[in-house]
Amino acid sequence: MTTSTAPADPYLPALDRDRIARLREALLAADFTADGCLELLGATAYAALARSETVPALRATRGTSPLETLVRLFLLRQPVPYERAAAALPAADCLADGWLRQDGGEVRATVDVRPYANEVAGAESADAWVVSDLGCAVGGAGGIGAAGAASGVARRDLVLGVGGASTTLAGITVRRPVRETLDLGAGSGVQALHAARHSGRVTATDVNPRALHFTRLTVALSGFGNVETAQGSLFEPVGERRFDLVVSNPPFVISPTGRFTYRDGGMPGDELCRRLVREAADHLAPGGYCQLLANWQHIRGEDWHERLAEWVAGTGLDAWVVQREVQDVAQYAELWLRDAGDHRAAAEATEATEAAGSGYDARYDEWLDAFESAKVEGIGFGWITLRASGAEQPAVHVEEWPHPVEQPLGPHIERWFARQGFLRTRDDAVLLAAHYRLAPEVVQEQVGAPGAEDPEHVILRQNRGMRRATKVDTVGAGFAGVCDGTLAAGDIVDAIARLLGEDRVMLRDRVPQSLRLLVEQGFIEPVEPVGPVG
Repeated sequence: MTTSTAPADPYLPALDRDRIARLREALLAADFTADGCLELLGATAYAALARSETVPALRATRGTSPLETLVRLFLLRQPVPYERAAAALPAADCLADGWLRQDGGEVRATVDVRPYANEVAGAESADAWVVSDLGCAVGGAGGIGAAGAASGVARRDLVLGVGGASTTLAGITVRRPVRETLDLGAGSGVQALHAARHSGRVTATDVNPRALHFTRLTVALSGFGNVETAQGSLFEPVGERRFDLVVSNPPFVISPTGRFTYRDGGMPGDELCRRLVREAADHLAPGGYCQLLANWQHIRGEDWHERLAEWVAGTGLDAWVVQREVQDVAQYAELWLRDAGDHRAAAEATEATEAAGSGYDARYDEWLDAFESAKVEGIGFGWITLRASGAEQPAVHVEEWPHPVEQPLGPHIERWFARQGFLRTRDDAVLLAAHYRLAPEVVQEQVGAPGAEDPEHVILRQNRGMRRATKVDTVGAGFAGVCDGTLAAGDIVDAIARLLGEDRVMLRDRVPQSLRLLVEQGFIEPVEPVGPVG
């Protein structure tokens, strides 16, 4: 049976599943996929397109193949002759349902349709597509203002496609088969698209009804039927339901106004992100994860680590908060004023039109006034992972880590939480009785003056995951050197004590603290199972 939903919004295609299935078949037949576009455009033009620079891609699509036609239509926003569109697509259906608009003998796309490699191990096909407003697939170089002009939609209601934040969240998400997933603040449906591959059912929510329609288009075009949508703020649309996984790329921008639905939370300061964290506990099934991106305020006279730990306090959830970047208030205001296109209005203003130029200055002033009033000195960017472990003493770890990490990081995050469960259920004696092995890809570096008999320090370095490095003493280096799972940790410590001529009992008292750190950060791994992580 055909299910057709024709939205009142003239800039949204209708949701006709039968016709969308034929559209998907046409996209696949033309190889309008992430790999196909990369092969057609070449690495340079493909990378430029990700920066919203279109000239190299235009040069690479001067032919008349179906793939070149689709790239020009959906990625480059170029008109093409109707005959070329009909050779690549079910053009009559696309015109009827609003994917295309005709102008004389040419047609134009009404939305951005972006190939997306939705990778999941063991999947038959990773080919997917994300549907969003024109000019919003990556966040155009001209700012959201330019995107609004391209789409013909009010800027506050625009729906963005794939960007750096959405791919970051997708990369850090714990991927395991689950029954129920919630994508809170779904936007164009990037996270729902990922979750649909490993979830029995996905619920996608957003305050913007246009975003929910784009989510439905994205998952339908990508061939999934296990995603439902619900409109509303935060957890309101799902009532008291609990989920095995909650993911959220929320409107986390700390703005003095709520100009744009897709980015501004409409609450004072960082209250929206704090509320999301506080309310997550009531919506996680046992063992469930909540993972979100967030911004938070650095307030004068307050330790930001303690402030973020207070967000989690009393929820009963394990938490790992990672701050990836900090901007001062001026940098932060400039970033989001550029995102809004306000810098373009200022740059294009002539000396005679002071009002246009002063609009940017007035908004800049408004942001700085709001930060000064709230005693905000900087804004942190990062991610938060919560887990309903059921532990009486939840593990809460807040840290700054601005260094490069390996993506996808989700498997490493899942193992971090598993190790917390292992550590909190073992006292020092049990910890020393366990067997460990050095984690894969950990290397040892010796640092010292050239020609010196002994190194000044020994460093253990990870080449995977968080890519941490830690300095260890002679005992730690010796322990890591023979840590292959054969001997219990206590036996290794006893052997080291004999070699160094140290008191065995005193060394056994001293080692567990370092041992816990090495386990927590993933330099060494228990040989025994660390407990269920699902």
